[in-house]
Amino acid sequence: MPSWRDLRRFCESDGWELYKSTGDYYYRKEDSDGNIKHVKVSKGTGEIYGNLWHEILKKQLKVTKEYFNSKI
Repeated sequence: MPSWRDLRRFCESDGWELYKSTGDYYYRKEDSDGNIKHVKVSKGTGEIYGNLWHEILKKQLKVTKEYFNSKI
């Protein structure tokens, strides 16, 4: 499973905009259809486990595992 650090690295290398940094990092990116995608990244260093990781990948990032892995 990827870590929160991996998720942050992905956002930075894939052109996501950091628009807020409080207790967590908040990123956004406009997709090709003009929709804005959002993701919240914990400042923790641990792994993102199970269902939470799959939900982030599918519903927030909207990319495949292969694409994610190619960017980190």
